[in-house]
Amino acid sequence: MTAEEFAPAPPPAPAAGAATVDEPELAVGVGPWPGAWPTDPHYDPELLSGGDRRNVVDRYRYWRREAIVADLDRRRHGFHVAIENWQHDLNIGTVVRNANAFLAAEVHIVGLRRWNRRGAMVTDRYQHVRHHPTIEEFTAWAAAAALPVIGIDNLPGSRPMESERLPRECVLLFGQEGPGLSAAARAACAALFSIAQYGSTRSINAGVASGIAMHSWIREHAGPPPG
Repeated sequence: MTAEEFAPAPPPAPAAGAATVDEPELAVGVGPWPGAWPTDPHYDPELLSGGDRRNVVDRYRYWRREAIVADLDRRRHGFHVAIENWQHDLNIGTVVRNANAFLAAEVHIVGLRRWNRRGAMVTDRYQHVRHHPTIEEFTAWAAAAALPVIGIDNLPGSRPMESERLPRECVLLFGQEGPGLSAAARAACAALFSIAQYGSTRSINAGVASGIAMHSWIREHAGPPPG
């Protein structure tokens, strides 16, 4: 049989004169505030006037960025997130976005200062991010803050995270995409946890791993999210 015979048949053409229905485009965010404006100072007059198309939950619609950050700061959780950045890891944006979603106290970039913010989807504006040029400076900060460093990597000797409890106050440390945690980072960890995998791939990327680890902390220590 020819390739054409194997090819699926094209969908039937609409009948002559038949109306075509376009899929409606979903509006992102909300338009201008309807009616009289609220007077609470956390509202932004520019957003009230022009609408709010930002990537924020509904309870923060029309709020000033500073007001959102202040409200988040009142509720931040006790865990921090750190990731090594020696080769401009493209996963860091996802890690920052996850940290915002699960309300981490802070994100720590260890190594190069610059990172690709595209994956963060602007959530870095609402998330505290700190830079440490070296592992030694990062571990000195963690020691001064009395925070144990918990490495997340599928390494020999790592304990299954599914059967362990994460400390209420800690730093979850992730390695560079590819090589994983560096030797210096592994040496700095109070414990090493692995994430169970069941397929053929050797590892999952740091962005995915960070979301799993953070949600594990949430399940152990956090209550329901605000309504």
